[in-house]
Amino acid sequence: MRGSEFAQLRAFLEIAQQGNFARAAAYLGLAPSTLSQTLRALEQRLGVRLLQRTTRSVHLTEAGEQLVERIRPAFAELHAAIEAINDFRDTPVGTLRLSVSAVPAQMIVAPLLKEFLTRYPGISLDITVDNTNVDIVKGRFDAGIRYGRLIANDMVMVRASVASRLLAVASPQYLAQHPAPKTPQDLHEHNCIRFRLGSQQFLTWEFEKNKKKLEVAVSGPLIVNDVNLVVRAARDGLGVGYVAETYIADDLARGSLVPLLPDWSPSRGNWYLYYASRHHLPAPLKVFIQFLREKIAPP
Repeated sequence: MRGSEFAQLRAFLEIAQQGNFARAAAYLGLAPSTLSQTLRALEQRLGVRLLQRTTRSVHLTEAGEQLVERIRPAFAELHAAIEAINDFRDTPVGTLRLSVSAVPAQMIVAPLLKEFLTRYPGISLDITVDNTNVDIVKGRFDAGIRYGRLIANDMVMVRASVASRLLAVASPQYLAQHPAPKTPQDLHEHNCIRFRLGSQQFLTWEFEKNKKKLEVAVSGPLIVNDVNLVVRAARDGLGVGYVAETYIADDLARGSLVPLLPDWSPSRGNWYLYYASRHHLPAPLKVFIQFLREKIAPP
């Protein structure tokens, strides 16, 4: 098989697995137009249409489905064989693709980047920051980092942070005009800054006291999907935010944000790195887990 034929088949398989030209092009590091040309060249060489394309969707033809079924195991075996060679290297090489929500991206990953990439110069990090509950298998990510309660039970989880409460907080300016809530239900009378996890899903405000758990459906004039906007808006007196205690430690120390209902916020949670169970971990993921344990979550 010539090199061009191998590249064409790999490109076709990636399009089929992603179900989207733009995502496949991004994964392969190609321009979408280049990927389209590559697929057309493959279809012309084979003399058969492999994909039905519209402006919004990509569907395999019968011939495309058959080709995918035949080449997917071969590419998977080839990838595994090449990855196994990494075990014999002094320094691992390869790309590590991570899907990370906004808070751990800033709080956990960002401080590690320089040292990790200096220690492992053969590894490339491809990090996507996304607050939605991403399917890392479907998205072709090696691993993700999210808050523990948001991770599916069938994933392997590695603790990636110290435990942290989720706190309701407000600025002294806001509290000068609005009485501090005495119970979680009092938040119904406040302007709460809601955090959007996905297109329809909001972060749930949970509270616990003496083993009694409550979920409060808050409301307010501001909805965001960036935690830094939550902190800034709360700091500016626009309303009550709900944020990880460790993320706003400096604000709490300075007094620019004041914790609310602290006796209703005893439960602590962690962010975790998680990945799908597999027999052989890719070397970049393996060393990243070791590095994470060393730097963030020692026993």
